Amino acid sequence: MHPLLLISAYAASPAHTQWDPAFEAELLPALCALPSVGGLEVPWLGGLHPHDSGWFLHNVPSGAQLSLTALPWVMRRCAATPGYGLASGEPEGRLAAVADLKLLNADVHTLAEHSPAEVSFIAIHTAPRGSGDRDAFARSLDELTSWDWGEARLVIEHCDAVRDGHRFEKGFLALQEEIEALERASGQVDLWMNWGRSAIELRDADAVTEQIAQAAESGHLAGLTLSGAASADGPYGTAWTDTHPPIVETDPLSRSILDGMHVAAAIEAARQVPWLGLKVSRKASDRTAVDVVTTIARNLEIILDARDSHSDNSPTAGRQPDGAGG
Repeated sequence: MHPLLLISAYAASPAHTQWDPAFEAELLPALCALPSVGGLEVPWLGGLHPHDSGWFLHNVPSGAQLSLTALPWVMRRCAATPGYGLASGEPEGRLAAVADLKLLNADVHTLAEHSPAEVSFIAIHTAPRGSGDRDAFARSLDELTSWDWGEARLVIEHCDAVRDGHRFEKGFLALQEEIEALERASGQVDLWMNWGRSAIELRDADAVTEQIAQAAESGHLAGLTLSGAASADGPYGTAWTDTHPPIVETDPLSRSILDGMHVAAAIEAARQVPWLGLKVSRKASDRTAVDVVTTIARNLEIILDARDSHSDNSPTAGRQPDGAGG
């Protein structure tokens, strides 16, 4: 059985910077209607929507599986309070992050009760920037896993860690530290990899493949998002920043180091991971929802070709993956 895909709605849509309910109402179901798409990644920014949570509850596509990510909120909080984060060695900073996740937990139940969608994943992150503590994060995981998340699974989305030789973008915990912390947790927590964020950390496309293989080897990999990273300044932003440039074949001007060959290598390294994701920004020339969907579809086609080729050649092709959570 092929992995399903989640499309990152907020990277593709302008609605979070310039609110246009008509545009968003057209875009969200169109993204969910693309081949093999099972749902959407949506941001949590202290609430379910930065402009109108009630609108979102009534307009999220029926049957969509959602992955809620608090990363935009985490980065905003880190900018205001450097010691903030689930992996903070400062008790106040750690407890503040736990308290925010308690609010997100309440919104998960609101979605379950009042929307036609289903929350499948909650992405959590190992802030603070540059000073995370594995043991503090393990304590946070014990608290988070004691709560009722309904049917949703907690996943640690790995972001770039501190590395010698270049500045970090996020500067969160190293992958091995995240694995060690989740293995100490009293409840189930899994991993989710993001190709672009690993590329920002490693600055080498082949090294990203190796890191994805490390995550799969842990037995905890639940998902892999394909998102680019630019090695030089370009139309999507400055080099090695988390601006979600596309797969390079769809826009050669992007300077993205993610190409079709490395998409295929990443999917193979992920070892029959049950979920894939696509997170790319819309082009500056995309003016309508149809334009945005066309951009997403071009990137999606490369992923589906690689996914289907890998599945067809796999000795476990046709079998339901066992899952990655153990």
